[in-house]
Amino acid sequence: MSADKKTIAIRREGTLRLTLLSLIVGLWGCQAFAQAPAAKPEPDVIVFTNGDQLTGTLERGVGDSVVFKSDVVGEVTVSMDKVKELRSNGSFVVLKKDEKITRTSKQPGKITYADNAVTVANSSSAIETVPTKELGFIVDQVTFEKETHEPGIWYGWHGGITGAVSLVRSTDDTTSASAGVALVRAYPTAPYLPPRDRETFNLIETYGKSTSPVIPQTVPPTPAAVTKTSIFHTDAEYDKYLSGRLYGLAGVSFDHNFSQGLSLQDIFGAGLGYTAIQTPVQELDVKADVHFERQTFQAPTTSLNLIGSTFAEAYHRNLAHKILFTESGSYVQSWNIFRAYSAVAEAGLTLPTYKRLSMNINAVDNYLNNPAAGFKNNSFQFLVGVVYTLR
Repeated sequence: MSADKKTIAIRREGTLRLTLLSLIVGLWGCQAFAQAPAAKPEPDVIVFTNGDQLTGTLERGVGDSVVFKSDVVGEVTVSMDKVKELRSNGSFVVLKKDEKITRTSKQPGKITYADNAVTVANSSSAIETVPTKELGFIVDQVTFEKETHEPGIWYGWHGGITGAVSLVRSTDDTTSASAGVALVRAYPTAPYLPPRDRETFNLIETYGKSTSPVIPQTVPPTPAAVTKTSIFHTDAEYDKYLSGRLYGLAGVSFDHNFSQGLSLQDIFGAGLGYTAIQTPVQELDVKADVHFERQTFQAPTTSLNLIGSTFAEAYHRNLAHKILFTESGSYVQSWNIFRAYSAVAEAGLTLPTYKRLSMNINAVDNYLNNPAAGFKNNSFQFLVGVVYTLR
């Protein structure tokens, strides 16, 4: 090969290497640029009336106060009368007092506060100003969009599953078991927003069987005495809030109590409820309805069709060490057959044990004024079991 051809070959090889090297460097640079972290947004700022400043993140607003989270002081609640200016880079919706969250269009935007008013500026260039005295809630965009969509059938349920078993194998054989499910779903799910809907579902079954042989045994043999217990209850209720504490309700319940000769009692009704006490520690609800009720008894007692009302209350209180106390009572009165009334009282403690497992101690007293012929009016249960909390 001549010297000129060698030189050309070397130059071509060098150019090829340079091109490959440039390509590799370019690809690496693009990848590094793509993986570069996004620029951190500017922090939100509160300027107090005394001139002090606090930087962090605006989380929400309830009434004339805002909840602000700072790396320095943590999460704090600040009254608007102590704020001179507030600037937020997040996206929020401002709701006035008594304004409910609905699917209607309400554009989130950046908010500022000055001169005793909150201003919202959204992407459509619309500006909304709400005076402090009219403020209901300041809701971040993610929460607002979640709360304006109807939940799926499985979404948002809270509650627990309870179970207990007792076995005795001796001269007498005894088996008893109880199982229960208690579920509730309140909407909106954000606890600081006013309630809109609530759904509850409860189910409990207690079953027992005791076998006692005849001693001394006879000739011919006498069969062992068998005693059975079966108490079943289930109910479902839908509440629609008319205000922060008043709600309309529709409910259904089914009961079976072998101890009272009651084959089936089904109730379908509607009424009103009111939350008389509502604090982070305790809550008390009272309610009343008008319903249709059918009672089916063991023969020879005849069935009854009743028009009646249920008057009920439910109370719960959070005690020390995360112990939960619950209590409820209901009185069911028939208006067309006055002697056909009943009552249920229940009280219990739930004691946290390990993670989602708790111990439940519960007492239930059922009274039926018109049981089947030969059966007692009252049945009492004392239950100790294990609860698994779903959420």
